[in-house]
Amino acid sequence: MNNGIKTALLLGLLSGLLLVIGQLLGGQGGLVIAFAFAVVMNLASYWFSDKIVLRMYRAQPVGPEHPLYRIVERLAQRGGLPMPKVYVIPDMSPNAFATGRNPHHAAVAATEGLLRILDEREVEGVIAHELAHVKHRDILIGSVAATIAAAIMMVARMAQFAAFFGGGRDDDRGSNPIALLATIILAPIAAMLIQSAISRSREFAADRGGAELAGSPYGLADALRKIEAVGRRVPMDANPATAHMFIVKPFSAGALISLFSTHPSTEKRIRALLGTA
Repeated sequence: MNNGIKTALLLGLLSGLLLVIGQLLGGQGGLVIAFAFAVVMNLASYWFSDKIVLRMYRAQPVGPEHPLYRIVERLAQRGGLPMPKVYVIPDMSPNAFATGRNPHHAAVAATEGLLRILDEREVEGVIAHELAHVKHRDILIGSVAATIAAAIMMVARMAQFAAFFGGGRDDDRGSNPIALLATIILAPIAAMLIQSAISRSREFAADRGGAELAGSPYGLADALRKIEAVGRRVPMDANPATAHMFIVKPFSAGALISLFSTHPSTEKRIRALLGTA
């Protein structure tokens, strides 16, 4: 299935899940409040996430004198994109991400570790992947998915709170305890699964777009192999809330393998890149 269609369907599924929860809980007032709060939070994240994330990882801006800047500039021109700001993160774990609310307000950041272990062709593959995210407006898509998923989780928490205190106004019309329990437990899990599936879909699309921009899939494929191998030995102390932004999900020394991974496996990505999936 085309990744664009898949993303649209998954976003629709998230929206439908939100509406079903509203119907099960019966009261629209709390749903509207929760959704409005989630929208405000995620709009703030959409507008200011670039500054927050770059400061979080102590990213330092670099100019035309830096090799990374020249690679970004060359690929941005090739892709017909505005020149993003370029940053280097002082971390020896190899990784990179793009941020910013749209192509005119974008930033690309790479760690010192990535620049040390990759050759120029591989760095080009990584940067092309990140610029594909910018071109596809994946940050906006991620913000929409996060808004709906956050609303679902908040409404489920409201239901848990209401159940703890006896169910409130639903008691007089016969609440369904099984439906309420399912909403409290399963809805947040479903929301996280769908949101993660959207993220994985966008990673495949960015891989394909990056390969087209770089002119070959081999630089990115080789880079992914190295990033994963070295990242396991040199884990990155990344905030879980930002892990989905990186080209490869950062490894943490104490992390467990998650069923809610925001990234496809590196093996699957490489197979798809090389046309053997």
